[in-house]
Amino acid sequence: MRSRLAPLALVGALLLSASACSGADADGGSDASPEEVLATAKTKLDDTSGVLITLSTTDLPDDVTGILAAEGVGTHAPAFEGSIDVSISAGDFQVPVIAVDGIVYAEIPLSPGMQQVDPAEYGAPDPAQLMSTDQGFSSLLPETTGLEKGDSIRGGEGNKEVLTEYSGTVPGSTVKNIIPGSTGDFEATYTVSDSGELRSAVLTGEFYQGEDTMTYTIEFDDYGTEQDITAP
Repeated sequence: MRSRLAPLALVGALLLSASACSGADADGGSDASPEEVLATAKTKLDDTSGVLITLSTTDLPDDVTGILAAEGVGTHAPAFEGSIDVSISAGDFQVPVIAVDGIVYAEIPLSPGMQQVDPAEYGAPDPAQLMSTDQGFSSLLPETTGLEKGDSIRGGEGNKEVLTEYSGTVPGSTVKNIIPGSTGDFEATYTVSDSGELRSAVLTGEFYQGEDTMTYTIEFDDYGTEQDITAP
């Protein structure tokens, strides 16, 4: 009898385990409303000491002076240190950037060393502003309307997290703080971890006035990063 029951017990345990995992994927591990989830995500991003930010697009319109990609650490000093890939009339360049104390320093293509720049000339905001609680990335979340909860999947390190999508609409007046030329409404899809952290934001709309609709993907990682960013 014992030899027959042991395999049955093992099968039952496996089924229970699979059911638990499936349930977590299906409901995102939370009964909170989409608005409550994004409110928590905003708080998490606003409260972290620093975070690794990456931004990218594959469909920047031709002949537009704008941002192709960016990667760096943002803190609530506020400050930013990293690089921005820009497209200008002379070509595409990766520009090392430090933004601190309201001043943006960049290593301009074909010019030696860091120098003060006006990021608006490159269709970009002050990178340090991206961590602002009222004008940075987190400001998009409470301004998103028509929120709907989407799919949940396993992800993160070792697939130990449940990541859930939430979609809605953001006004261009809010997105303009991220990309200054933005106009009109934007479709937004956010991915939030079961711990309440915003992991990605995908924004689609008219980022550069008069140009075709395009998409920027912004990712957030390494919450709790501590980095002392100083002027060069």
